[in-house]
Amino acid sequence: MEKGNKKIIRGWVFYDWANSVYNLVISSAIFPIFYNTVTTNRYLEQYNLEHGTQLEELPEGVDVMVNFMGAELSSSVLMSFVLSASFLVVSFLSPMLSGVADFSGNKKRFMQFFCYLGAIACISLYWFGDVPIEVGMISIFLASIGFWNSLVFYNAYLPEIAEPKDHDRISARGFSMGYFGSMILLVICLGIILGIDAKYTSVSFILVGLWWIGFSQITYRVLPNNVYGRKKEKGILWKGFRELKLVFSEFRQIKRLKRYLTAFFFFNTGVQTVMLMAVLYASREIFVGEYEESGQAGLIIAILLIQILGAVGAFLLSRLSERIGNLKSLVLVVAFWVPLCVIAYFILTPFAFYFLAAGVGLVMGGVQALSRSTYSKFLPETKDHASYFSFYDVTEKIGIVFGTFFFGFMEYVTGDIRASILSVVFFFTVGLILLFFVPRKEGNETLINQSAS
Repeated sequence: MEKGNKKIIRGWVFYDWANSVYNLVISSAIFPIFYNTVTTNRYLEQYNLEHGTQLEELPEGVDVMVNFMGAELSSSVLMSFVLSASFLVVSFLSPMLSGVADFSGNKKRFMQFFCYLGAIACISLYWFGDVPIEVGMISIFLASIGFWNSLVFYNAYLPEIAEPKDHDRISARGFSMGYFGSMILLVICLGIILGIDAKYTSVSFILVGLWWIGFSQITYRVLPNNVYGRKKEKGILWKGFRELKLVFSEFRQIKRLKRYLTAFFFFNTGVQTVMLMAVLYASREIFVGEYEESGQAGLIIAILLIQILGAVGAFLLSRLSERIGNLKSLVLVVAFWVPLCVIAYFILTPFAFYFLAAGVGLVMGGVQALSRSTYSKFLPETKDHASYFSFYDVTEKIGIVFGTFFFGFMEYVTGDIRASILSVVFFFTVGLILLFFVPRKEGNETLINQSAS
């Protein structure tokens, strides 16, 4: 495959446009609000039945609890635990299947399978409000697995379609496209919810699945399936494991790659935990009491701010990395996350939350795009990109397991969701410190962006 082919790069970038609607509509915007509404209404019905009341909203100080397989959990704790379980599955599947994909040359087929799994699971959320909570959470579980597993094969194409000097720019372009594309669908969904009737909220989940499948076809039409012309052989599963083992042995010898992934584990855990739990946190702690009526509108405004500034941040950080190098840029952007989390612990009003959302948006897109391209630049010359990116993916997912688990665990232990913010501060601080120990060069390899640094 020709590196730098504009048609292939455009097609690759379009998968960010296709899949990012999951991250926005399902993970961050509409579904968390919908989930909170459904679980609150169900608990309120049960509360009225048990107390012989006719309350339309829960009394102050009463937390929404759900009965999940006989266990009583708060709705936010249940969500964090289900997402953690999905990431554990992804962490198991990614390395196993990436070795098979590299050996067989079937990277695109695996990417398609998980794309369709995630999209169909999103469509099934249309019935979330009508089924038992255990059944509904299966859809969330499978949608998460589909989204995140498809990304390991998608990301593995980056070093195959472009030269290292272009990785930052192309990675940032992908994230920017994702932010803009998902924002368009969000506006369409809001038009349905606010312009027609809120009872059609669940139609948004069908649109997410159709958007994801539909626009991904642009990507699949141009990406080759077997870049290195691997031949089909018997015993592909065992040989895939052997391939992964060889790649892992090689990986262990690359000091810079190991140290970078260790730092990435911590700071990305913070980033992903914020992305996954921010709306739930705001709906529980900010848009309550006198601000409750403006809750949904306020959350959407904050999310749109994050989307717009996320695209801007990805572009700006890619330009900054050209001037001062990837590692210095990552140090600056990760350092910026620490005060943001501290501020999040203390804020009480929607106005303050909007300023916080603007700051989060500015650094969120940048740190995601630069993390991906930096790892891609650190890779050795290899044909096993899916296997190498599976280590990146597993590091990311295990980190998310820790992040979402401890976010829920801190609330479970203290009874205060604000205490969960402290766990996020910890991950960013440790990640920042570890970035200073990542070598700027490996053996005889040249410095990252040496000419610019």
